Amino acid sequence: MQRMPAVAGRFYPGQAGELRRSVTEFLGGDHPTQSAIGLMVPHAGYLYSGAIAGQVFGRIDIPSTVVLLGPNHTGRGAPLAVFPPGSWLTPLGDVLVDEQLAGQIVRQCPGAMHDEMAHRDEHSLEVLLPFIQVRTSKLSIVPICVGHSGLSDLLAFGRALGQLLATRFPEVLLVASSDMTHFETAEKARQQDLKALEKILALDPEGLFRVVVANRISMCGVLPMVVMLAAALELKAARATLVQYGNSGEVSGDLDEVVGYAGVIVE
Repeated sequence: MQRMPAVAGRFYPGQAGELRRSVTEFLGGDHPTQSAIGLMVPHAGYLYSGAIAGQVFGRIDIPSTVVLLGPNHTGRGAPLAVFPPGSWLTPLGDVLVDEQLAGQIVRQCPGAMHDEMAHRDEHSLEVLLPFIQVRTSKLSIVPICVGHSGLSDLLAFGRALGQLLATRFPEVLLVASSDMTHFETAEKARQQDLKALEKILALDPEGLFRVVVANRISMCGVLPMVVMLAAALELKAARATLVQYGNSGEVSGDLDEVVGYAGVIVE
């Protein structure tokens, strides 16, 4: 099964040459890179969040297999939807789904199931893939769309995923896709987002879930981020670093209704 691009030409350039140039510019020049267990990266149109995404991906050694965890904006499909065997197409080419790892996740992680519907029109993972493609030509992925699930289910899935990776697939990067507060003033968004980022930087998945719910923080990727942090703890994560925080108003000039963006590296 091949997943076709849903937002090429809208969220990011639809032509290969222009897309590669854009991503390369966002990644920046040569600088030292490091290994990582997981990342949090924003997924808006490149005009708004591409610079922060590039700052994160440009600092990281990209292994040959990446597990992508994103929110379900459409509401369709299974709550923990693992893309079936096949590939994802972007203007930069086709990327194979790691059939072995995807199958193991479905068999061993509670709640996970193969489901294509959740991914069909979902942009949150698609917009990140060109960054990874530019960084490495030897790549396979496991896209997972995380829909409505309770805290206990998210933690159980994340812990099982981390345990599976630790024992069978240690050289895998986890990438959680999330924007932060939506459609608040820049100052209100920053105040809200700092509460969530405090829990992320403390490697506290349960605390993140509870603070987002309690403060009604409109962080669209909180569920995949809870999963990623729970998995990262099983992989012996020791610290998280905020690479950059910003908002859409820095580009548009409208500070009355912004979307917040943050890039985080978990080691």
